[in-house]
Amino acid sequence: MTHGAQTDQELLARVLKPYRPNSRYLIEAHVAEKPDMAVAVGRFEIPESCYIDDTGHFNAVEFNICYNQLGYYLIAKCVADGIFPEFSAWSLADFWERQLSDVLIQQMSSRFKRMIDPRSFEGEVVFHKPVVSERPGRPAIMRMETECTFRDVGSGYAEGEVTLAFTRLIRSEGRTEAAGEGVRAE
Repeated sequence: MTHGAQTDQELLARVLKPYRPNSRYLIEAHVAEKPDMAVAVGRFEIPESCYIDDTGHFNAVEFNICYNQLGYYLIAKCVADGIFPEFSAWSLADFWERQLSDVLIQQMSSRFKRMIDPRSFEGEVVFHKPVVSERPGRPAIMRMETECTFRDVGSGYAEGEVTLAFTRLIRSEGRTEAAGEGVRAE
């Protein structure tokens, strides 16, 4: 792993809880904060695909699953460690409630440069500073541009860009904004 911090195993286990046991590919992760960005590096193992016979290489579905797992871990760390002021009103309970329903992939692109051995590889997800957009009569949405790369110990390499959209935002006033209405956060 390229970053020195240790994986928060309890947090990682909670992040992976919604996944079926045979699709929990993220083994460990580390997070670093840089100016206007947060970076997570993770180690993955896919002993066998959760949905298809062995292709012998890391594929687009696994790219998406691995991005999601490392991305969710990075969001949880942003909330827990106060990375980005846009998450300052969030608690981990808020994130767990919204993890599947309100963190959306708005756009995703991926490029596979060289085949990756899925049995052991590393990935990196970079979050750029989120932007909250508000329009009159519409609920606020937070968008975040992200990048990701995956590589194995050989020459395997894939990369991509993902735009995330967060709905039902937690506001510092202790309110949730959903469908244009303020609803008391729990």
